[in-house]
Formats: sequence, C-alpha cells, structure tokens
Amino acid sequence: MNVTVDLGKIGMGEVVYVKPVDVSTLPADVQERIGEDMATVFSIHDAMGEQLALVANRDLAFRIARQYERTPVGVN
Repeated sequence: MNVTVDLGKIGMGEVVYVKPVDVSTLPADVQERIGEDMATVFSIHDAMGEQLALVANRDLAFRIARQYERTPVGVN
C-alpha cells in the first residue's frame, strides 16, 4: 500500500514521527485497502501528532520524510 501525500504542503515542522500501527486497529475500510497480507503498517505524524500518511514499511516512511526535507524520528 502506497499513498501519495505532498508533505511539503501540510505546513508541519521539520521533524516527523514514524511509528508502527497494527492493521487490526485501523478502520475496516482502511484494512480492506491494505489487504490481509500485512499485519503492521507505518504511520507518519507531524509534530502536533496529526497522522499524515500510512505506508507499507518503516524504510519507505523514512525515505518519504527525507524526500520532503523532513527529519524522521522513529517512535513506538
């Protein structure tokens, strides 16, 4: 699952937070889009805690953040 988000237009600070999310905790429609083959996805959040994106893996989340000149920080 990959979702295109223009992080540069969201008006967040320089740091974004990346955390694992158990797919079973997501709304049913989101779970359907992700599929049954993934138990965990990764969420990118701005400094205020707003979720900006869900992506398939941690490495992708970090690459997306860096692509938009943000500093990713992993959290649990």
